[in-house]
Amino acid sequence: MVIEVRSPEPQATLIYPDSDGEPMADNTQQFALIVWIKENLERVYAQDPNVFVAGDLLWYPVEGNNKLRQAPDVMVAFGRTKGYRGSYQQWKEENIPPQVVFEIWSPGNRPSEMAKKLAFYQNYGVEEYYLYHPDLLDLAGWCKAEDSLHPIEEMDGWVSPRLGVRFQMAEAGLQLYRPDGEPFLTTLELEERALQAEERARQAEERAQQAESELERERQKSQAIADRLRAMGINPDDL
Repeated sequence: MVIEVRSPEPQATLIYPDSDGEPMADNTQQFALIVWIKENLERVYAQDPNVFVAGDLLWYPVEGNNKLRQAPDVMVAFGRTKGYRGSYQQWKEENIPPQVVFEIWSPGNRPSEMAKKLAFYQNYGVEEYYLYHPDLLDLAGWCKAEDSLHPIEEMDGWVSPRLGVRFQMAEAGLQLYRPDGEPFLTTLELEERALQAEERARQAEERAQQAESELERERQKSQAIADRLRAMGINPDDL
């Protein structure tokens, strides 16, 4: 009797979607803040190839579970190379979780939802978590100590241990400062600074050209006087 041995059926490859179907932001204010933080952090670490910064990117911490996921408004992963990712699958990233995350409170958020996010970040290795409520001008933060995220008592003036970024609250809202003390700037502010620098460079070049022209006029005048003296039989070098 011949018994036919069948090969096991191949298991379907688990798909980790790049989108959860939720919008990146609920309004222009939230979107602007997310972009502002993400773009400035990218500038801070532009020269470090091993710091990955992303906005609204799905993070899957556990292989084999595509339901367990979170999409921080902004996240920073030290020790991971820059580059394109459809999602952050932690087991493909040397099992390094994002160490720093930012969330911007939107009208659609609920306290219970934000509590779940805090629990997620604590359970899966986040070292620093910052939550800003722009409508209330309220800034909260948590920092890891003894394997747990603890509330930061005073956020005004706080300096992130990982980022070196300083948090400041002003009448206009949240202000962030780079490790070199320079403020985080919007794209428009950066463009304005670039235009101002370009104008200053143009003016400096004009001044240099004017000075060079003046020197050339003085040289020509001196040469004309010397030629006139020689025509009179006087050697100007003897004067």
